[in-house]
Amino acid sequence: MPKYYEDKEEDGRACGGVREDLRQCLLESPCVLQENKSPKQCLREGHCRSLQMTFFACKRSMVSVRGVFVAR
Repeated sequence: MPKYYEDKEEDGRACGGVREDLRQCLLESPCVLQENKSPKQCLREGHCRSLQMTFFACKRSMVSVRGVFVAR
């Protein structure tokens, strides 16, 4: 369950709470703890996929449509 709304320090970065939850999920996953793989490798293998997608959606929502220009 996401913990980004619970007592956490503000890091000031966009989507910081979800980023921290993704980090914790990876560090506490059996892939890291039991198989001794790196968090990056476990992320590539599909661990914590829902938090990864949430983080991606959060970061994507930060992009403003007004900043994108179409050349004609």
